Amino acid sequence: MSKIVSASQAASLIKDGMVVSVSSSSGLGCPDAVLAAIGERFDTEGHPKAITTLHPIAAGDMYGIKGIDHLAKPGLLKRTLCGSYPSGPSSAEPPQIWKMIGDNSVAAYNVPSGILFDMHREAAAKRPGVLTKVGLDTFADPRHQGCAMNAAAGEPIVSVQQFDGEEWLYFRAIVPNISIIRATTADERGNLTYEHEGAYLGGLEQALAARNNGGIVIAQVKRVVENGTLKPHDVRVPGVLVDHIVVAPDQLQTTQTPYDPAISGEIFRPLSSFRTPEMNIQKVIARRVAMELRDGMAVNIGFGISANVPRILLEEGQHGKVTWVIEQGAVGGVPLLDFKFGCASNAEAIMPSPHQFIYFQAGGFDASLLSFLQIDRHGSVNVSKLSARPHVTAGAGGFVDITSRAKKIVFSGFFNAGAKLSLADGAIRIDQEGKVKKVVEEVEHISFSGKRAVAQGQDITYVTERCVMKLTPDGLMVTELAPGVDLERDVLAQAEIPLSIANDLKVTPASLYQDRPIGLSLNGGATLGGAHG
Repeated sequence: MSKIVSASQAASLIKDGMVVSVSSSSGLGCPDAVLAAIGERFDTEGHPKAITTLHPIAAGDMYGIKGIDHLAKPGLLKRTLCGSYPSGPSSAEPPQIWKMIGDNSVAAYNVPSGILFDMHREAAAKRPGVLTKVGLDTFADPRHQGCAMNAAAGEPIVSVQQFDGEEWLYFRAIVPNISIIRATTADERGNLTYEHEGAYLGGLEQALAARNNGGIVIAQVKRVVENGTLKPHDVRVPGVLVDHIVVAPDQLQTTQTPYDPAISGEIFRPLSSFRTPEMNIQKVIARRVAMELRDGMAVNIGFGISANVPRILLEEGQHGKVTWVIEQGAVGGVPLLDFKFGCASNAEAIMPSPHQFIYFQAGGFDASLLSFLQIDRHGSVNVSKLSARPHVTAGAGGFVDITSRAKKIVFSGFFNAGAKLSLADGAIRIDQEGKVKKVVEEVEHISFSGKRAVAQGQDITYVTERCVMKLTPDGLMVTELAPGVDLERDVLAQAEIPLSIANDLKVTPASLYQDRPIGLSLNGGATLGGAHG
């Protein structure tokens, strides 16, 4: 019997009240044709109703791949647990899912991505749930929001438990009735290969979670080939786990990208083909972040200013001294920007995302470079919620998993929001001060706990355009000042909280603010101008 079905036939398999797990990372690996068919069926038949969806990383984006927005219809979607959500600029119309979250027409939870993958693994093994320290004292902790994004999310999904004399968070496993995954090629038996994909994500874990519990696995692919023509080492999900195949020959590799062979490792790009950042304030911050790195490190990066740090190393002739590791699974190479974020070109390896998160959750890597929206008096960071503009942030994604035990974290961003800044004569000039303070008494959402970081002895640095700060047991300390910046007027007066000042306050090297290479070295010892890492 053929496993090949149409998207509409696949959609008909989803019954009212089912739990549906979807594998994707924004536009990367999104089974959009199947999701679209589910939404179309609801529009015409009024079914399925009241489903729950699980998305370890976001499904869809705001730039052409609707993903979860196909399902964001009152009556269809009852509850959703997502590592992240579609996001975009404040000037753009918010996705339907954000409107539903805002008006409480869906029970919405933001669960750290690695934990959601863990929940699938536990469901697959028929174990009760996940016992973890990831998320303690963050929004995932039930003593804060317990992952709830709105009032409709009233049913607890996490509790605090004592085990072996220690405090843990306990997330109950949720069993999917249907898992919708994506690959490049299926043979007639349903064996799946991922040769055109930028990541494997968690398709295997999601398939196991459904199949082991009597559920159904639907795989969207570009093409179907004859049995026996796929090499066994290339098969990432075996056909015994796949019930139905939907062929979508036009599926995008990732957002606005039909296919880039360098993303999937078919070719390696010349290093000269990667653009380096134009000279601006963001580049200055990225340069200073790069000074925190050392030869031989394995380093995670996130979205925002820190995503440009690999390009700084390219420009400075330091590429290859650091191995980049990103949550979607790429190891090494050059992480990509903009619509291709989450992919890498010239990668050394592509790990399944759940395995990458095991690496992150235990702090096996050397450092992480991440952004911030707010920093508070405890050194806690918010990246996951802005009530005034909710769809500007995607939620936490893997941020909580990555930061929970990371040895060293460098957060980067602007000191406040809305300032007009310029560069002149190797210094920064503040032409007009911003109106929104980002160093605040208390962050709106605790994505990273400064209290736990101090207790665990984590090395935490905050790099901004006007100063560098370190987290100490007594709070935030200014350790470095940018040239052209007045400490009292431009830093201390622009924070809602008192900041301590290092006795050996340094000046950031003027070379970072000039449009020429800075002579960066990652070999250890003293760094530029005596600034310390």
